[in-house]
Amino acid sequence: MILDCAGKSLDLSRPRIMGILNVTPDSFSDGGEFFAPERAVEQALHMVEAGAAIIDVGGESTRPGAEPVNEADEIQRVIPVIEALHAALAVPVSIDTRKPAVMQAAVQAGAGLINDVNALQAPGALATAAALGVPVCLMHMRGTPQTMQEQPEYRDVVEEVTGFLVDRAAACLAAGIARDRILLDPGFGFGKTTLHNLLLLQQLDTLVARGYPVLAGLSRKSLIGNVLGLPVDKRLYPGVALAVIAVWQGAAVIRTHDVAATRDAIAMCQAVRDAGRDPGL
Repeated sequence: MILDCAGKSLDLSRPRIMGILNVTPDSFSDGGEFFAPERAVEQALHMVEAGAAIIDVGGESTRPGAEPVNEADEIQRVIPVIEALHAALAVPVSIDTRKPAVMQAAVQAGAGLINDVNALQAPGALATAAALGVPVCLMHMRGTPQTMQEQPEYRDVVEEVTGFLVDRAAACLAAGIARDRILLDPGFGFGKTTLHNLLLLQQLDTLVARGYPVLAGLSRKSLIGNVLGLPVDKRLYPGVALAVIAVWQGAAVIRTHDVAATRDAIAMCQAVRDAGRDPGL
């Protein structure tokens, strides 16, 4: 499967890496580190050199408890970076946003994929995405970043998350977004307890079986801290382990801060999966 991301291709015939580029002062892992456009571009070039197949630019933190950013500020943060990346990179750039106006401005600036933690549920988001004609990634989130971790409950987290995402994909189809332009993301850490996250990863193949490419974002998440008691800056190795599990379960895209280590780990995972089928091995 090859996604046309506004003229730049994302080949999903094997697992690919989405490099995270937060243009924010307050993201949970790298807030403020790449807030300046020149630092953001430098980091993006480094991630592509390390193996990222797409760069995901976000101008609003969605960590638990994060305060919303107004539309104008978010546009001011992301557009100079997207314009610079579109000119400098051969790989696609995606925009991580919930706001239709930001989607519009970002795609006009060169973004080739919309990555929405709200699954295009904001007023006007679905119609905007359909009109822009780029691929979309729909994520599951219970509540909002301000409320999502307030005692999240599910009867069956795997069934409910899968059902929600399939329903949102159906809404996209009805709006005119082609099936081959839709990715699904279970939203690890977004309105889920540690157990919910573990069950979603354990049974990620349930979502994969619905036929849409699945994106998994597990990099440096609180899941790791809750299980191992590690601070954010010590979560590289377990984060890579979670990425390998996701790929083994069929994930098509791994969203990560740690591109090089994740690249090597999923390449080995894929080699095991392909053993006996690749004549070059």
